Amino acid sequence: MSSPALTVTALHRYPVKGLSPEPLTTAALTAGGYFPGDRLFAVENGPSGFDPASPVHQPKIKYLMLMRNEDLARLTTRFDDASGVLTIHEGDREAVRGDLATREGRLAIEAFFRRYLPKELRGPPKVLAAPDGYRFTDSRSGYVSLINLASVAAVEDMVGAPVDPLRFRGNLHVTGLPAFAELDLVGSELVTEGGLRLKVTKRIVRCAATNVDPVTGARDLAIPEALQKTLGHADCGIYAEVVVGGEVRKGDVLRVVG
Repeated sequence: MSSPALTVTALHRYPVKGLSPEPLTTAALTAGGYFPGDRLFAVENGPSGFDPASPVHQPKIKYLMLMRNEDLARLTTRFDDASGVLTIHEGDREAVRGDLATREGRLAIEAFFRRYLPKELRGPPKVLAAPDGYRFTDSRSGYVSLINLASVAAVEDMVGAPVDPLRFRGNLHVTGLPAFAELDLVGSELVTEGGLRLKVTKRIVRCAATNVDPVTGARDLAIPEALQKTLGHADCGIYAEVVVGGEVRKGDVLRVVG
């Protein structure tokens, strides 16, 4: 009997926590590392206690994020790795751009969020950059996240409406498994022909961020509640750790081992 196999249909990174995805065609994963370019920055919503010199994982509620700040979804953002510049568009208009490596650039981005979310700020917004070996992921072990598109289709049936897979803000979208079969892969490894090995470490518990339409910002569905009512839990998607590094591309097959 052949082992199950998953096919990668899309790759995304989220350079700034809570802001828009950036599609990729390929990504170079490093053993023990995070998904490249993912959750490199966060915008602190008032003092969080985060210390870049001694980084400790903080609850996501200390940052601007979709679970509570759904208007973030109406922004389209792009981060340029070479220049360090973050550009934010509001509709068709460029609202702001700033070099996140400079004080002036960060101040420009912070001033934008003071104007954009004045009633939702608990204090001055502050752009935070992740030091080496740290990322602003929801989970301490959120190295690479995978979303099973069959599970997303099953969620559509639960809520009776179309569900954009981007609501789940995952790094890899995959096909080839029955709905929610990814949840049974914890402890298994996913291996490509090129030698990349990912170890599935945990299920992803969904929060109210999935209720927000990733384009309009409308809080129009109740996905965690539907999962809980139908399945008895709110899990959808999995986290994996990079055991052996390598390239992952759209169209790659991940074979399940173990």
